[in-house]
Amino acid sequence: MTTPFRRSHLQTLSIALGASVLALAAPAAAQSAAATDAGFETFVPSNSPNSDKIDYSIWDEAMKNLVVSMGPSLRQGAGRPDPSFGSRRQYGHVSRYRLEGTRVMFSFLNTEVIGSFTEYRKDLEATADKVDIQALSRNEQLAYWINLHNVALIEQIANAWPVRQPREIEIGGVPLDDAKFITVEGIAMSPRDIRTKIVYTHWQNPKVIYGFWRGDIGGPSIQREAFNADNVSRLLDRGARDFVNSLRGTEKAGSKLQVSKVYEEAAPYFFANFETDLRAHLAEFADEDVSKILSETTRTEATITEYDIADLAGGVREPTYQNITSDGVSTRFRIPQSMARLLAQREQKFQKILREGRTGTVTFTNITLPDEGENDGEVE
Repeated sequence: MTTPFRRSHLQTLSIALGASVLALAAPAAAQSAAATDAGFETFVPSNSPNSDKIDYSIWDEAMKNLVVSMGPSLRQGAGRPDPSFGSRRQYGHVSRYRLEGTRVMFSFLNTEVIGSFTEYRKDLEATADKVDIQALSRNEQLAYWINLHNVALIEQIANAWPVRQPREIEIGGVPLDDAKFITVEGIAMSPRDIRTKIVYTHWQNPKVIYGFWRGDIGGPSIQREAFNADNVSRLLDRGARDFVNSLRGTEKAGSKLQVSKVYEEAAPYFFANFETDLRAHLAEFADEDVSKILSETTRTEATITEYDIADLAGGVREPTYQNITSDGVSTRFRIPQSMARLLAQREQKFQKILREGRTGTVTFTNITLPDEGENDGEVE
């Protein structure tokens, strides 16, 4: 894959904003559902995998420059911000979950960069004509499907931006998540098809849920790395811990455990007994706070949603901009007031984490930090 991302543009943005093998067997219900989808049976993984690999270094570089981490959830909803200066209109993000997860810098992308996303998505599709995807190792296959899904989402959202909610986007009159604009081995498929008819059907470990980015704040975070066979288990673990322990993933309402509607889609494949199976899964990744919620609640409901776009600008072009500073020095790089406010709140959050001595993985700027104590192994 040789599609050239326009690196100089992405690196400028980065500097300016810098202030395992998963088991084959699936639940019988999921396998039965998949059998009714003509063509998708071709994507059953081979029982005799080869050692071929796919290079995602281009996408890895893009992710490191395009994605901003908001850090781990403090399980404290953010209050509604004041209107932008000089206006009664509210620009930018107002969601109580706006300081959780990760954000993609759609508002800074030019036509050239957006075109590269389409080229790269087509490159990934064409890879399946040159490489026997089903004969790759299971981790290699999983990385392929996750990356293709996420590239396709970023491509289409970038094309449609500005847009407040990705679910508003339609392709040929069909909502983005169900639009069959991706073609692999001659089979037209949607982002939802990749999740449910391929990955959820043929991988039994629910960790795979956390690889798929939906474009909105309410879903799992997009990682600042491309997935590959060597890191897929580690990144899924990271995504699971982030989401399970966030407000957009789990919350207590009296005696009820409220969870994201993301789990509702995954239930037929991983949580046949929704109450028991989901709680066991959540307990695997829960920290002290969420473990306490699990013990204090008796009923589970999939009710949490947040459909606002997971970008920095809130899906709108704000008319008022201001210069940003680095180490107290003003730069020529100008961003909307609402974005400056969001980044200031992000910095305040990180300072609070430091003051309170909280532990965990925290990304303070768009730089790459080595992971310690994490080892990618086989996940049965």
